[in-house]
Amino acid sequence: MMNRSAWLWLAVAGLCMSASAQWLKVPTPGIPRTADGEPDLDAPAPKTADGKPDVSGLWAPAEIMIDDIAKKLKPGSVPFQPWAEALYKHRRETESKDDPTGWCVPGGVPRSDAVPYPFKIAYTPGMVVILYEAVQSYRQIFTDGRELPKDPNPAWMGYSIGHWEPNAFVVETTGFNDNVWLDNHGHPGTESLRVTERFKRKDFGHMDIEITIDDPKAYTKPWTVTQPLLLLPDTELLEYICVENNKDLVHLVGK
Repeated sequence: MMNRSAWLWLAVAGLCMSASAQWLKVPTPGIPRTADGEPDLDAPAPKTADGKPDVSGLWAPAEIMIDDIAKKLKPGSVPFQPWAEALYKHRRETESKDDPTGWCVPGGVPRSDAVPYPFKIAYTPGMVVILYEAVQSYRQIFTDGRELPKDPNPAWMGYSIGHWEPNAFVVETTGFNDNVWLDNHGHPGTESLRVTERFKRKDFGHMDIEITIDDPKAYTKPWTVTQPLLLLPDTELLEYICVENNKDLVHLVGK
């Protein structure tokens, strides 16, 4: 299993992280273990009490895709609208200087799935909650049968509803603002963005998120990428606070 510290390699200027009073070496109860007491990440994927796929737990990206969410696609295969491609090229030429997360706003969806910090998926009646270590952000994914809002207040994280399929937990998210960055390189999204995430737990310690980007204003057709995840047992989230008085923004070197 990869050391937890390997996930915390991303140092963002102006962000403050405190490790005091955290539970980093507390055994996770009730999980399968090997003969030597280590978590058995290859054990079968669990089910909930009613037989649904159980995607709960503390997870982190098993592959770094935060810079370029489309890195595994063939070059030139992202179906940009012309203006969106021009904007993406501008963001690359200026080294993402205008990235809104530099001002301590949440990374949004699906960007938060790819940040190389842990996040916890937890169940509560009528809702699945995701607690992201990065920037202390969170999502409420309602599973109580409600529909997505018709006229939502634009939001960084959007509005999410979820349902279960036989082999996946499926999340639909809309209601974003008009300054969406899908990754650090700046693949754009608009207020028309609809993100579908299919959480597919392959075994106890490994899960994929199949992410479909559907934004007719920015792209000519929907496109899909897969973010692999690794379970992080026997540890916990750290406090990660992004402060508004970031002193380093004036030193960014983008053109």
